[in-house]
Amino acid sequence: MSRRRTSRSPGPPARPSAPVNRTPRPVRVRRRTFGDVVKAFLAFVSLLGLVAGVPLGLAVWRGWPLPGGAPSLEWLQREITVQTFLGVLTVVVWLAWAQFAACVLVEVKAALSGVGVPGRVPGSGPSQLLARQLVAALLLIGAGAAGITPGLSQLGHGVESGRQGPAATAQRTPDVPAQRDRSAEGAASVPLTASPERAGAGERAAGQGDTKYYRIQPPEGRHHDSLWEIAERHLGDGRRYKEIFALNKDRAQPDGSRLSEASLIRPGWIMEMPGDARGGELVEMPGEAPEVSESLRGQIEEYADTGEGAVAPGDVARADAGDEVGVAGAGAVSPASAPAMTRGAGTSSGASDIGATADDGAFGLPGALLAAPLLAAGLLGALGHRRRQALWQSAWAGVAGRRAAEPPTPTGEARDAMDALLVGADPEGVRMLDRSLRGLSAALGDESRPLPVVYAAWLSDGELHLQLAQPAGTPPSPWRLGQDETFWVLSEGEAGRYADVDTAAPYPGLVSLGTMDGARLLLNVESVPGLVSLRGRESDRGAVLASVAAELATNGWSDRMTITLVGFGGHLTPLAPNRLRHLEDTEALFETMEAETRQRRSALGTAGHDSVLTGRTGPARHTRWAPHLVLLAAPPSAEDARRLAELAAGAGRLGIGYLVATDANELPGATWEMEITPEGRLIAPLLGLELDAQLLPAAQQRAVLDLFVAADPERGPGDGPDGGPASAPPFLVDVTEQGRPAVYARLVGPYEIIGLDAPEEERGELLREALALLLLHREGVHPRVLSSALWPRGVPDDVREALLARLRDWLGADPGEGPRLRADAAGRLVLSRSVVSDLDVLRSLYHEATQGGGADNRAVRGRMLTDALVLVRGPLLADRPEGRYRWLGHEIVDARLPLLVADIGLALSEFHLEKDRAEKAIEALTAALRTAPGDERLWHRLLRATHSTGDADRLRALAVDLVARGGPRGVPPRTEALLDELLPTWRESAAAAG
Repeated sequence: MSRRRTSRSPGPPARPSAPVNRTPRPVRVRRRTFGDVVKAFLAFVSLLGLVAGVPLGLAVWRGWPLPGGAPSLEWLQREITVQTFLGVLTVVVWLAWAQFAACVLVEVKAALSGVGVPGRVPGSGPSQLLARQLVAALLLIGAGAAGITPGLSQLGHGVESGRQGPAATAQRTPDVPAQRDRSAEGAASVPLTASPERAGAGERAAGQGDTKYYRIQPPEGRHHDSLWEIAERHLGDGRRYKEIFALNKDRAQPDGSRLSEASLIRPGWIMEMPGDARGGELVEMPGEAPEVSESLRGQIEEYADTGEGAVAPGDVARADAGDEVGVAGAGAVSPASAPAMTRGAGTSSGASDIGATADDGAFGLPGALLAAPLLAAGLLGALGHRRRQALWQSAWAGVAGRRAAEPPTPTGEARDAMDALLVGADPEGVRMLDRSLRGLSAALGDESRPLPVVYAAWLSDGELHLQLAQPAGTPPSPWRLGQDETFWVLSEGEAGRYADVDTAAPYPGLVSLGTMDGARLLLNVESVPGLVSLRGRESDRGAVLASVAAELATNGWSDRMTITLVGFGGHLTPLAPNRLRHLEDTEALFETMEAETRQRRSALGTAGHDSVLTGRTGPARHTRWAPHLVLLAAPPSAEDARRLAELAAGAGRLGIGYLVATDANELPGATWEMEITPEGRLIAPLLGLELDAQLLPAAQQRAVLDLFVAADPERGPGDGPDGGPASAPPFLVDVTEQGRPAVYARLVGPYEIIGLDAPEEERGELLREALALLLLHREGVHPRVLSSALWPRGVPDDVREALLARLRDWLGADPGEGPRLRADAAGRLVLSRSVVSDLDVLRSLYHEATQGGGADNRAVRGRMLTDALVLVRGPLLADRPEGRYRWLGHEIVDARLPLLVADIGLALSEFHLEKDRAEKAIEALTAALRTAPGDERLWHRLLRATHSTGDADRLRALAVDLVARGGPRGVPPRTEALLDELLPTWRESAAAAG
């Protein structure tokens, strides 16, 4: 095959400005130039002068610094002369020299060994930096130079410089700082240029020069290359990696494999380059490059023949931004494949018109919450817990005259935020993540194996990928190895084998940062061996930090945890008062963290653990070793940055993590550096990360906090978030004969619908479920909330609209009033007042009996309470099909209905006891207990009513029943005290009953 001659490029073009990342650029393996030799010689002379010349000169001119004997007190009383001053200065110079010499030894050892992070010489920042630069220059002409640059490339273990064959660091899953622990080291690459004359090649190269080829070599030192770095080095812009990826995607490589992810490049692979690639030590093709072997020449020729179907670079430029492929570099983690286990913007209906930004989506819902499925699920779960607490506290306050209050209905921005949480939340993904991690921990504990250090996790295409700091052997089944030994993978189907296990959460510090190619990255903040820094505008940094804080505080895959917010986030503490702590400044932080760091080091040593991970498995796992994560919003001063760096050194093994905002290009001690752009992209180019960032902007923070404040169990009975009423009255219906509805649905018990024809069989269940959701939300339901409830994995817009049309036709219209299903001014779906459920009637009867017309009329009150209790036929939607109505897990109706029934039973029993009708009261209480068996108030009233009958045997049998219901937990303290009062011998009776 003929080849055109390609001239050697004169040199690399000027690089455009790029986001600054402190992680040092890996040293490129290239030919040594005369300039390198000169630099090495100058470095040698400088080192020789500083290490040997300084002490020799001091010894000759000033003598040996150590005294010949012990100094006397007279020395302190002598007059200070010039000689005294010179003597003191000489000692200082000797000490400085000793420190510098120690730095040189440390740096030389680290450079030659190629393993581990160079040790820190105390108080020698500038000296050690100078020593590092001189040693690097000296070793520039040797293979060891690649290993002496500080940063992520130094974390973990090294790779043999002479190793041949495919490198184990070529990854399929996303590149995160994690992988750089052992493989921020890149594959040394030798670019090759050629111009194959084949169909299609001329079109791609037109106007850009000859086509060139680039061969990835085995790693040398600890540097592994990435497409980003190749593009930055030879195309002048790392973002052009997409062009290289498009030219080589799915083409057969010499080893038979194919490039399927931009983050996956392997030693020995050949990359076709865009025609304008320049720079580097380009090796010319046959005829002009005798150093190229025949086998390599043949490989390139064969590879050139596979490119007819390659995508032109222009096609990449025209590609939709949402289809960009992130670069992780050889040795990075990239989201291989994975059905979105998370139901974020890419899977739910209308996803295409919902951006993962802080702006409102096309449906008027906050896009930031829609695009954060794990965060939304955590917030929704925490909010539900808070509301249940408020219900129970309100119920117990009923003893003092208050009734169980209905939780307030959100309005305005809080309502939009609630809808966004309901649409965006992925509780199944959270459950899968939690069970998988705990199951892994339990399995490793059973095998007496320690937990591996995990830097990151990726949720993608129905798989969970864990990126390990270093190989940890074969994972326990059903986990399997990923693309190499540093990846453990579990599919969604295999994760279903795990059940809930009683073990500590192994990786509670995992937190979502964003998505790349549809895969969601979770960074394990507590495992970072140093600081994580975040650059960008203050508002953008605040949105990232707030998102991290909110998810850490509410996630479902952790147990105990402390999150310290410094200089921001005081308003976020209501999200999780037991986890979130706010400090005003760094002084308070240093005082706290210095003490805790010492305490944790001591505790680990006493317990004999290498790190907190060994305290989360095996016999010691009950200690749990909860993480402490620090988020610092205000850029630290130079002195504070130094102190933070000292605190963070080795913090990963202590379970302490630091995420620090900064305005500076470099932050001392920062192991991983990221930048958030105004467009919402979270980038760390040399780490191979370019994510759609997960954000929680200020507006969404306020809206979410309004939901939590309104549900605060400590609020007074009439205190809303702004001091107004806690909530509007519930939806009430006319309970007289004149108020007969057109459509009546029975939800409390088996589901029945009266007043409508049976829907068509194949779609009937879906229509019934949609009607149930609307009946439980008389305030209105956003169309997106309805569709996400019925189709949790997403649905096209036209399918949703078709369902709404069928539902509207099925429900029909009221004469003279229009359809029974309509949209309100905000676009939410509401039912007309002629469509009523038994739950609506139940609420209305109780309200009328206690606060309405029946409150002052004993006969009316008794009749209404009796009618209400008759309506209760069992739990809500008792016969619902398995696998449907999963949205009920987001509701608190499961807590609301039993409390309402208990309130009705208590009110009716009180009505009967007023006339000394104990048997009627017992009957009412027993009926209420069938729906609310765990309500302690009902048991207390039942014990008192039974005691009032004077039947000791009946009271004793009731006490035995109560003890049996208590199980291993026993009888609640308040019930125990009441039993002691009413039946002092109840313990003997319970023991006799077994």
